[in-house]
Amino acid sequence: MGDKIPAIIFTEDEIRYLNGFVNRGSHNASEVKRARVLLGLASKDGGAGFFSAREIGIRCGVCGATVENVSDRYGERGSVEGAIQPKRRTAPPIESKMTGDVEARVIALACQDPPEGYARWTVRLLADKTVELGYLESVSHMTICRALGRNDLKPHRSSYWCIPKERSSAFVASMEDVLEVYARPYDPKRPMVCMDEKPLQLLGHARKGYRMKPGSEEKIDSEYVRHGTCSIFMFVEPLGCRRYVDAQDHRTKVDWARQIKRLCDEDYPDAEKIVLVMDNLNTHTVSSLYEAYQPAEALRLARRLELHFTPKHGSWLNMAECELSALTAQCIAKRRLPDLATVRNETKAWNRSRDASQRGIDWQFTAADARTKLKRLYPVVV
Repeated sequence: MGDKIPAIIFTEDEIRYLNGFVNRGSHNASEVKRARVLLGLASKDGGAGFFSAREIGIRCGVCGATVENVSDRYGERGSVEGAIQPKRRTAPPIESKMTGDVEARVIALACQDPPEGYARWTVRLLADKTVELGYLESVSHMTICRALGRNDLKPHRSSYWCIPKERSSAFVASMEDVLEVYARPYDPKRPMVCMDEKPLQLLGHARKGYRMKPGSEEKIDSEYVRHGTCSIFMFVEPLGCRRYVDAQDHRTKVDWARQIKRLCDEDYPDAEKIVLVMDNLNTHTVSSLYEAYQPAEALRLARRLELHFTPKHGSWLNMAECELSALTAQCIAKRRLPDLATVRNETKAWNRSRDASQRGIDWQFTAADARTKLKRLYPVVV
């Protein structure tokens, strides 16, 4: 018969099934192609006839041999489902070496520290160690990979996290104090301001790079020149959609005291009290004001402040960290800023743009949430 394939007479239900299978878009691509071949082989007038396997194949995006194969499978299995679905495995599956007991040992091994000289476990290292410890005579790294996947383990990944002590009354007391401050309504006479600091390396280019152009990305020389460090101060009023960014050579007690004087006399001269939330850095104390100013002036500034401190290992409670994260990602990350003047210019420009867009912080975490989600941190009262 050569290239000729006999037409197939389908029922209306079978035609409807095939059309739905092709148009649904959620099936395996090979199965969809076989369904299209069957539709191409459907009898046009309900009678006998023949089609060219080559022409059907061209229309369906397959070769003529595939058309013949689908036609033969329909003849053998007698149903459109049987012709569409792939051939089932007839040979018995190979028994896996990774029994439940062995898998448990491998998982326990992956959760331990890696051998000396290695920063982390790899699937090949785990496979070698599994054989070395006598769990199996031999095992492939892909078998280890599948075992890790079944148990949702990723030895190649890690993340830094602020992990507080469990059952810490000091932590929950500071946390609830800060969350109570965040829950207060906006009061221009008592603005709530969060502050934080960030160190930054000052780096310059050793050689000039090349700008991006069509077909070529920007090229930056890997060698750089180090020009020391600086410190970025971030003050943000979340409810007022305001922030102030400044860069200084250091972050000493005097530097912090000068930032507080500017905050009181320039940013909020008419405020009755400035509610200031910050971390427990040793420079963030009223005593720093006395390091920089005469006692009367230091006392005047101190009386303008209502201080609240985030708990140790609880810096995530400081909303200023959100703004520092945005500043890092949008302004200073993956850049080389060679001197303090450049850092100040760039951060001030970002500051103006951020304020102009009225970016605030929609803080959602409350004390009620903390008592539920962080219950393990609360002491047990008997």
